Amino acid sequence: MGQIEWAMWANEQALAAGLSECAGPRAAGNAGAWRGMGTRELKGVRARRAWSVLVCLLEYPRSKRKKGSTMERCGQKYMTAVVKLFGPLTRNYYIRAILHAALAVPAGFLLSTILGTVCLGIASGIYLLAAVRGEEWRPIEQKPRERPQVGGTIKQPPSNPPPRPPTDARKKQPAEVGG
Repeated sequence: MGQIEWAMWANEQALAAGLSECAGPRAAGNAGAWRGMGTRELKGVRARRAWSVLVCLLEYPRSKRKKGSTMERCGQKYMTAVVKLFGPLTRNYYIRAILHAALAVPAGFLLSTILGTVCLGIASGIYLLAAVRGEEWRPIEQKPRERPQVGGTIKQPPSNPPPRPPTDARKKQPAEVGG
């Protein structure tokens, strides 16, 4: 059996955490949980939502697998360019593990974001395991399509005509003529 690529699991877990964190405070607001909060708590919730959007943007592009093929997410190539721009800060899984662990701590104090906090903590642990095993984020590069060359498949045109049956076999039989 092949080795497990832990970073792919961590990527899915962190993306789910970011999406959960984006939706968590909104669901709590619809339930009426904001009535008793002061401006300080509301600022914390807004900052939490901003951080969760950052996590989603960081985790949206998948990494290329070592063996086999990797399915690219829809529109991933645009976010891949942004993630590649930051270089070792986004490529190194130790940094991602520390970032996710640091973001998971303050979110644990709000009940509306507890699910995202747990997911982010798990993703942090999986990223740490992936970093220890030597994995790192690699972009999925598009291979340039090769254009077929006109006349490239036929090297030399045929010099002889195609073979034909003898003239006796080409004449129609009397049974065929009559129907």
